[in-house]
Amino acid sequence: MKVCILGDGLVSLTLAKVLVLKGISVDIFFNSKIKKYSFTRTIGIAKSNVNYLDKKVLSIRKILWNIKKIKVYTENFKKNEILSFSNSNDYTFSMVKNNEFYDILKKNLINNKFVKFKKNKDYKEIIKENYNLIINCDLNSQITRKFFSNKITKKYYSFAYTAIIDHKKIIKNNIATQVFTNNGPIAFLPISNTQTSIVYSLRNKLNNNKYDIKKLIHRFNPKYEIIKINSISKFKLNLSNLRNYYKNNILAFGDLLHKIHPLAGQGFNMSLRDIKCLSQLIDEKTDLGLDLDTTICHEFEKKMKDKNFIFSVGLDWIYEIFNIESKTKNEVLSKSINFLGKNKFLNSFFKKYADEGFIRE
Repeated sequence: MKVCILGDGLVSLTLAKVLVLKGISVDIFFNSKIKKYSFTRTIGIAKSNVNYLDKKVLSIRKILWNIKKIKVYTENFKKNEILSFSNSNDYTFSMVKNNEFYDILKKNLINNKFVKFKKNKDYKEIIKENYNLIINCDLNSQITRKFFSNKITKKYYSFAYTAIIDHKKIIKNNIATQVFTNNGPIAFLPISNTQTSIVYSLRNKLNNNKYDIKKLIHRFNPKYEIIKINSISKFKLNLSNLRNYYKNNILAFGDLLHKIHPLAGQGFNMSLRDIKCLSQLIDEKTDLGLDLDTTICHEFEKKMKDKNFIFSVGLDWIYEIFNIESKTKNEVLSKSINFLGKNKFLNSFFKKYADEGFIRE
């Protein structure tokens, strides 16, 4: 059996590793002109997904930084914590630098006998290769423009600014902080005892660089003695959900299926849950001695489309709740959330929701 994957990002390479472990040959088509990951980008990986990677894909624990607690504040509620999620005996999620994760995956795959890296071809040439499955993770491919342009979308009129700060050593730098400011959420995400990742989603319809990001980082800095704020990157924020997951034996995947607001760090985690589901469907097929074909695409859409949509809309709902408060500059909502967050059942539900999504039946 032979599968084609379009794109060589983190989702593509993780999926490729899952497939080659099953003895499936994979051709990975990449665009050499696309710039690879910025050194300012990091991702959070839910505990359940870390365990999945460790057991079923590739251990990356040596480059992970574990977070034991998440504290949530709002600018209007001043310095009173409105929500917190913790695990006193273990970690709640882990942080990793995108480029380090990418390098480990790429090095692991590049000499694998089941994998070939190829430069992008015209989609007609790819289809002629008679792959069992074509999995499209490339937002800019010809196949995307031809078959996967029909989406449910929402513009946030925001840009996410990412940076890594160097600071004085903190012995246990394992508490993440999120502040819902009046201009958008900012997250402080530890990645070592001396470095912390920043993600600040700022509303800015005009993209006119009216914000001094470094001053805002200092303003909302919860505890760090900052030595240096390294180079800052930015990208536009939109919400999107693809209406149709596949065309014949071509399956859309990764950010092409769903793009969400980064406030909860769930984008890559959603894709990992998609990989788990697709892997299970492939196992079911091969256990019966059947080839991979378009039925895999159909079953994947049937299992994951509604779950992904509900999950992404739920995160959007959280964003809009805090957006309303920032506009009204009223503490009532924060106080209400603070009250609800003290409920053990609800607190446990939110932690499970962030860790597992809706993957379970």
